[in-house]
Amino acid sequence: MMTMINTPTTRGKLLFDVSLSRYNTWGVGGNAQCVFHPADIEDLSDFLANTDKDVPLTWLGLGSNVLIRDGGIEGIVIITQTGLKQIRFGGEHSVYAQAGVACAKLARATVSKSLVGVEFMAGIPGTVGGALAMNAGAFGGHTWHNVSHVDVINRRGDIARREVSEYEYGYRYVKNFEGEWFVGASFDLDLDELGTKVVSIKELLAQRAQSQPIGKKNCGSVFKNPEQGYAAKLIEQCGLKGFVIGGACVSNKHANFIINEKNATAEDIEQLMQHVQDTVRQHCNIDLVPEVKFLGNKGAA
Repeated sequence: MMTMINTPTTRGKLLFDVSLSRYNTWGVGGNAQCVFHPADIEDLSDFLANTDKDVPLTWLGLGSNVLIRDGGIEGIVIITQTGLKQIRFGGEHSVYAQAGVACAKLARATVSKSLVGVEFMAGIPGTVGGALAMNAGAFGGHTWHNVSHVDVINRRGDIARREVSEYEYGYRYVKNFEGEWFVGASFDLDLDELGTKVVSIKELLAQRAQSQPIGKKNCGSVFKNPEQGYAAKLIEQCGLKGFVIGGACVSNKHANFIINEKNATAEDIEQLMQHVQDTVRQHCNIDLVPEVKFLGNKGAA
């Protein structure tokens, strides 16, 4: 049975020996030694300030774009979506979003204010923190294009503001500072007085539903697009749509998605990813690089 405690120094929730399958969109993975749900940013800061600095930390938002291995995760897993969920609108058409805000929620909120620039985020199945960490993108847009500054937190619980110019970033890549994690960002947007982007966001969501396996357990796109083309097209050319290992299956709808179709394990998914990479390399002489971040240990914890 899970144990839940509220320590005198935190208002959030601590859970011990928790299955992580409920915390990721693939629905797989072993247990975490500890899961922490901060109540808010101040609570997170206080928690980190009073946590042993040798304990490993892992950060999760909605749990997309990650593969949590079957052996689970040591240390503390911090869940941002429960406590870091503020959206604040400012002057000069800007919006500030904390790391746990769902990308789709941010997109809808900005469009409701006739602000445009992050409406593409409606197609990203993660949180702002994850989008910042990997420069997530969809429909031709990418996260860092409209970022004006970010807030970060370190192991001591110190919160600092950093400018965009301090970071190196590109396609699905951000070089972060060691020992720091994103807790929020401010975006500079444009005013769309005619409301044309309200229609656009609906079209984007319709396009996503038509082309991607929405409603199936998946992590989003599995592989980065290589310079020579599109990962999905290469995988499909190799005849891998519908290919199955264990309970994991390459989507018949979009070849760059892997579905947890029949109670897959993380090992099933990882083996299927490896098979796809090996096959594309053999037939196309192209190395597919995962977008997915691997977390935790293989095998029994």
